[in-house]
Amino acid sequence: MKVWTSVFIILLLSFSSSGYAKTSLQQEAKVIYEETKLKKHLDFNIFMTAYKEHVRVADKPIMSIIDYSKPSNNRRFFIIDTDKKKLLYHTFVSHGINSGNLYATQFSNIVDSKQTSLGTYRVAEAYHGKYGLSLRLDGMSPSNSNARKRAIVLHGAKYAEPSTIKKLGMLGRSWGCPAIPMKLTKKVVNLLKEGGSIYAHARS
Repeated sequence: MKVWTSVFIILLLSFSSSGYAKTSLQQEAKVIYEETKLKKHLDFNIFMTAYKEHVRVADKPIMSIIDYSKPSNNRRFFIIDTDKKKLLYHTFVSHGINSGNLYATQFSNIVDSKQTSLGTYRVAEAYHGKYGLSLRLDGMSPSNSNARKRAIVLHGAKYAEPSTIKKLGMLGRSWGCPAIPMKLTKKVVNLLKEGGSIYAHARS
């Protein structure tokens, strides 16, 4: 009888601890969400998922979210310092040429698809490539596990500038990489490199 009582208490404590952890994580996320004043830009459920994924994969307090449910002529890239509870950047980001025009509606993890991949990325090392200073990304979800094979990286590009929106009504498109305005590249790279996270979301 004592054995079964002990087992019951252990299980009860285990469930209680798990429930507390979930509640605590949600409370943390809520505080950051409110402090960064993201409510008018981003649904809390998206932020909560991104925060959980950030806690899972990141090695530094810089998390970012790309909301591909928004058109490319909207600022849909959010970079947040979770320790300081501060929105650092809210800017433009491109999607893949085969994902759509103004809106990204098609997504793929297939090599040579030239489509954007959704899911969680852990930001790896910075390097200098075709587009200058760039960031390699490791796909941490089944939907983006081929990020390295596909050479999906974050980089700056002229076609991701607001001036392109004035000409075309939308950003230019990449071969699947998240491209951002050139003037922000160095700052964003230094913030996210070697341990930051990116969560790419779209409507299901």
